[in-house]
Amino acid sequence: MKYLNSSCRTSTSSGVISEITTCNVCLRQNNRSLCDFTDLHTGQPWVSEGSEKSGLSGYYYQGVWRSLGGTKVHKFNNASAMSQCLKGKTVHLYGDSTIRQWYEYLDAALPDAKRVNLNGSEQAGPLIMWDSAKDILVTYRCHGPPIRFHKVPTSQLRYIANELDGLVGGSNTIVVVGIWSHFSTFPIQIYIRRLQSIRGAVVRLLNRAPDTLVVIRTANLKDLTLYETLTNSDWYSLQGDKVIRAVVKGVNVHIVDALEMTLAHHLPHSLHPQRPIIRDMIDVLLSYICPQ
Repeated sequence: MKYLNSSCRTSTSSGVISEITTCNVCLRQNNRSLCDFTDLHTGQPWVSEGSEKSGLSGYYYQGVWRSLGGTKVHKFNNASAMSQCLKGKTVHLYGDSTIRQWYEYLDAALPDAKRVNLNGSEQAGPLIMWDSAKDILVTYRCHGPPIRFHKVPTSQLRYIANELDGLVGGSNTIVVVGIWSHFSTFPIQIYIRRLQSIRGAVVRLLNRAPDTLVVIRTANLKDLTLYETLTNSDWYSLQGDKVIRAVVKGVNVHIVDALEMTLAHHLPHSLHPQRPIIRDMIDVLLSYICPQ
């Protein structure tokens, strides 16, 4: 028998923390805890799900993203602070257009860097910028097919796992991976298989250069137009978010929780989040690189 789910709000006894969860007269246990609100007098059942992650990954306060776990997020408010953090570093960005947004943000923040497009496209790359005075190198390359960019030379279609296997790595190397949107019209098994290949390459990279910093960007919420709803819905993004976390579990990688960052922000949802959200994501990335 199937039951229609509804939502309910639960709170701690102190009333400080509240949470909206799925509740019903009957819920599967799975791996989630259940809160029992069964009426003691009549015995009528009513239960709600507990949180899978023991709370959120962060929140916004006065327009600043505050992380609830791991590295404290610092603000890098100007080009000088950003370039000082990136001094002597090599940053490799791999993924889709939401990762290319990070490259474009860094591109605007490093005005002294030289730029080159290596016979690719502005959408797909490969794109490179470097600041010889500060010894900063930043690259961007799109992931391999399936891909929905308008025009990509076949010679530049590279799988992320192969690119990672070609890296030396080390304490001054940062690898960023963001791959999700272009898989939304395919069965989830295709996405899992791609992430597993990337995971294997990350493990091999960390085995030969354990001080390499690897950062994973999750999916984000979007403006659900009819087209987006049919081809790229947030339901798929949520499933992909769970898959990413499961695949990289146990691997020494850092997460930028784009799903919760776009959910919590007052700006409207968009496939390509607006600049203030990208700035916050870059602050998280730079806080991983320069945690002091």
